[in-house]
Amino acid sequence: MRTTSDPALSADDIAAFVRDGFIRIDEAFSEDTAAQARAILWKATGCDPDDRSSWTQPALRLDQFSQAPFREAANTPRLHAAFDQLVGIGRWYPRVSLGTFPIRFPSENAAGDDGWHIDVSFGYEHPDFMEWRANVSSRGRALLMLFLFSDVGANDAPTRIRAGSHADIARQLAPVGEAGLTLRDLAADGFASSAHRREELAVGKAGTVFLCHPFLVHAAQRHRGKSPRFLAQPPLLPREPISLFRRDGEYSPVEQAIRNATSV
Repeated sequence: MRTTSDPALSADDIAAFVRDGFIRIDEAFSEDTAAQARAILWKATGCDPDDRSSWTQPALRLDQFSQAPFREAANTPRLHAAFDQLVGIGRWYPRVSLGTFPIRFPSENAAGDDGWHIDVSFGYEHPDFMEWRANVSSRGRALLMLFLFSDVGANDAPTRIRAGSHADIARQLAPVGEAGLTLRDLAADGFASSAHRREELAVGKAGTVFLCHPFLVHAAQRHRGKSPRFLAQPPLLPREPISLFRRDGEYSPVEQAIRNATSV
């Protein structure tokens, strides 16, 4: 039985994160918390959970929920311990809200947002989101996180993940330094550099969280199941910049993965 003093992640977990770019944490928050959050989200959708005729769109996007269930989900002791292990103690900010929520409904129609991509992390002042940027030190983002607020099986529009693709993106970003590349630059070849990677699905019970390297290539897909999928995809924000040149050599797994890929 896990105790509060146990590390959230084993040495094997951390090695898998560095290698594959993500780790899955089951029971990261309670199913009861997830159910409370879903009730709030259902109300925000304007849809009736008992009337499928009200599910008229393949996807709805909701943003920034800070009610108690969302704060509780994001700030469990197990998740905080995992953040410490992956990003570094004192190097991240606790979440006070969760968003964005791409809510996906069973549908024969595509939502039109299922292309491979990474979540870029700065340059948001530009009105064209394709001009938002990422750089090799992942300015503005310490982790990509996927919070499952409903049970997600293989048919329930699970996020598709290219395992190990964070290394491909690190190598693409390294030559341009702190300026980084825009999403338009990164997507110019359709993220072909990671097309050879093994595809995994972000499936799990409500309360599961996937902690992902900020450079992980991922994509949405059409919902082929029966019940809507509720998921949040917030960043973990860095309290201090990610550094690839630490004098003390105390690199976090996020940093080490970039160093491994770029042979720093």
